[in-house]
This record gives sequence, C-alpha cells and structure tokens, in this order.
Amino acid sequence: MIHNFSLDSAAQTADLAGRIGPHLQAGDVVLLSGGIGAGKTHFARSLIQALQTPLGLVEDIPSPTFTLVQTYPLGNVEIWHADLYRIGSVDEIFELGLVDAFENNISLVEWPDRLGSDTPSRHLALEFRQGKSENCRNLKITAKGDGWEWLKNV
Repeated sequence: MIHNFSLDSAAQTADLAGRIGPHLQAGDVVLLSGGIGAGKTHFARSLIQALQTPLGLVEDIPSPTFTLVQTYPLGNVEIWHADLYRIGSVDEIFELGLVDAFENNISLVEWPDRLGSDTPSRHLALEFRQGKSENCRNLKITAKGDGWEWLKNV
C-alpha cells in the first residue's frame, strides 16, 4: 500500500504526524528517510508531541543526532526515536537495543538505510523529498506487512 502526500508547510507536516500517531501501537516501526533538512525530525517531533499531549506529558524533544536514541514514555509503551546518521556499523544498532525495541515499542528511525538486514519486515516507510518550494515536501508512505489498513483513512 502506497500513499503520496504534498505538504505545503511545516504545519501540514505536523498535522499529518498528528493524524498518524494515534494509530501507532507497540511493535510499530516507522522508517523516516530523506536528505538532511527534508523534514524527518520535524515529523518525528510532531508525532511524539501529538501522542504525549493528551496524556499531559510535555517534554523538550531534541534531535537524537548525537545521542543516537531518545526515548519517551507513553503510558504502557515507549516511543524510541533513533537517528542512525552517525552509526558506524550495524553492530552499534544491537548495542543501542534498537532491534529489541522494535518488538515492544513504537519506533521512529531516521536514516533507516543503516539498518541493513535488520530492517523489520513489517514497517511504515516515509520518504521525504523537496517539494515545489522551500517549505514544501512530497511524502511517499509505503506500508509493508499487515496491520496498516487505517492508513487509507489518514
């Protein structure tokens, strides 16, 4: 299942993240790809905030570029936000505990190409590309595996 979106502003990107977030559950993996500045981190922040706000949780959500992984509580599950840009080898992914997190948490992974053969077979792949102007993005969402039927209503 493939869906294409044209996002004309950062606000539209945040709105889409807010519509996707409530559907995610433990074991869901969202792979965020695109060049530097494509909107991956903005989407992830918006999604995390959309999930935490109804629970009264307000946190600063920094980019995990240097920490590699940031975790956020969400009731009985955690959100794992990983940025693999600085990963030197696939072994580091195991050291971070990311593969285990895929099973029990909601995982948002920037630069997912670094996962190699550890890419979960069931995932949502979001590919961000530059749109018609500086603030516009084209987003292609590809659902792999079962359980993404809700996406057609987003």
